[in-house]
Amino acid sequence: MTEPAAAWRDATLAAALLAVDPAGLGGIVLQARPGPVRDRWLAWFRTLLPEAMPFRRLPPGIGDERLLGGLDLAATLKAGRPVAERGVLADAHGGLVIVPMAERLPPTVAARLAAVLDRREVIAERDGLALRHDAAIALVLIDESASEDERCPASLTERLALSARLAPVPLGEAALPAITADDIARARRGLGAVAVTDQAIEALCATALAFGIASLRAPSLALAAARAAAALSGRSAVGEEDLIAAARLVLAPRATRLPAAAEDDPPPDEAPEDTPPPEDAPAPDRAPETDDTPDPGPDAGALAELVLAAAAAAVPPGLLAALAGGGPTRAVGGGKAGVAKSSKLRGVPTGTRPGMPGGGARLALLDTLRAAAPWQRLRRPATGGAAQPRISVRRDDFRIRRYRERSETTTIFVVDASGSAALARLAEAKGAVELLLADCYVRRDRVALIAFRGRAAELLLPPTTSLVRARRSLAALPGGGGTPVAAGLEAAQALAEAVLRRGGTPVLVLLTDGRANVTRAGTGGRDVAEADALAAARRIAAMRLAAVLIDTSPRPQAQAERLASAMGARYLPLPYADAGALSRAVRTVQPAQGAAHAA
Repeated sequence: MTEPAAAWRDATLAAALLAVDPAGLGGIVLQARPGPVRDRWLAWFRTLLPEAMPFRRLPPGIGDERLLGGLDLAATLKAGRPVAERGVLADAHGGLVIVPMAERLPPTVAARLAAVLDRREVIAERDGLALRHDAAIALVLIDESASEDERCPASLTERLALSARLAPVPLGEAALPAITADDIARARRGLGAVAVTDQAIEALCATALAFGIASLRAPSLALAAARAAAALSGRSAVGEEDLIAAARLVLAPRATRLPAAAEDDPPPDEAPEDTPPPEDAPAPDRAPETDDTPDPGPDAGALAELVLAAAAAAVPPGLLAALAGGGPTRAVGGGKAGVAKSSKLRGVPTGTRPGMPGGGARLALLDTLRAAAPWQRLRRPATGGAAQPRISVRRDDFRIRRYRERSETTTIFVVDASGSAALARLAEAKGAVELLLADCYVRRDRVALIAFRGRAAELLLPPTTSLVRARRSLAALPGGGGTPVAAGLEAAQALAEAVLRRGGTPVLVLLTDGRANVTRAGTGGRDVAEADALAAARRIAAMRLAAVLIDTSPRPQAQAERLASAMGARYLPLPYADAGALSRAVRTVQPAQGAAHAA
């Protein structure tokens, strides 16, 4: 069977199992881009469910009031008393919720969904209301990610049993199986009577252990999937086919390592257990054979090996190659868009907070009215009159909008072009900067270039997104003269402050051997120059800038390491820094320290 046909078969089987036991399986993670194949899968999946079962779609950017429920503003203003409104999750009780673009789901919404999956009820306390509604739901997370940097929230994928991929399936391979809503209804009626043996449980647990799955939810969800598969096939007990299906759909996508190789056969000098006794040995006493000897049943070890082999065959090829190489299955980094930070002017809406509009802050009218509505009866004067306002809004009721935006990252390269950096080393430093420039271009960072030599530092390239201009400025960089490290650090500090004032996030990459011999005043004197350099480095550390110092000397220098420590920068000797190490060094400091600064 071809890979697209196998992927479609697994996806349709997963849909059928989820239709049989939505609450027990929790849901499915469906890796599928928009298109006719996904539309066919969703439409067929809907036909398997009862017509009365809720089937809701989660709107993008949904707020807590619509998700969990809250104050019905129109009904409250009309009735003069707080009136509650049910949310999407409460309306979907006993059914399914489709979550498109699940890889972009905000962490707060993912946490709300995870809590509802665990409790099977919605609990919300806001606007003077205490809401509690039943919400036994299952989720269909549609993963539309186009790169390895995006992924569905782990808090949800851990709670959903099934995984399926529609990415490699062409429309011609998407033939619908002969499973109807009547088959699903019959399976749902027989699900409670499906028996499970101890050998089946041991096989699933052994498979999960072999693949390095630490979560205890995985084998439990796999068991629920096996029971649903048995009920769908009309069996009264879980069999080998059901365990294989559960291993393919539940355990294989969760693999974190390859199973260990089977042990070799025992040496020839070790007699196996079934070696016949010598001819002259006395025959052991045997009980008389009877026809009612019980069947020993399937061997647990053989069943576990069978399920493990089926699960290993279902691991996606890309994941299998990554596991074999010992690398991560997904890239983890700062992403391409910079560090997230709060804003009151622009970005993605993230809710509201108490405050007065003005100074760029925007009034959230509906949230302001929602905050004032529960108190209208208390705010009405004792004596009536025609001049009474329809609604009384006070200063404490005002709400303003909050936004989250991605700050633009500017990587500032500070290159030592002095005579202490010999021409060969300067060439290597330029090569390292070339690699980092290409990586910044992929991340859509702005780049700037500062060079220091002689008695001063010079801004060769202001912040720009042009990779061509950056390379041209780097190629024309001359070498020779003194080493004014303090001047280079002060120029980098001034540029970083300018980036911060524009709302950006600066990342500092310093290439030097650290052997300063020119003071801030432009005069000679190694001791004073090194003291000035350390003082400038401490001022940069006080700004909490993300920084990397690349030692360009032939051998690692103590001066460069001290300078990196004073800056709070990561120290990386150039002789041991290949292209990957340089890129990772800049990428790893960017999210952690940059996020701390943006907060």
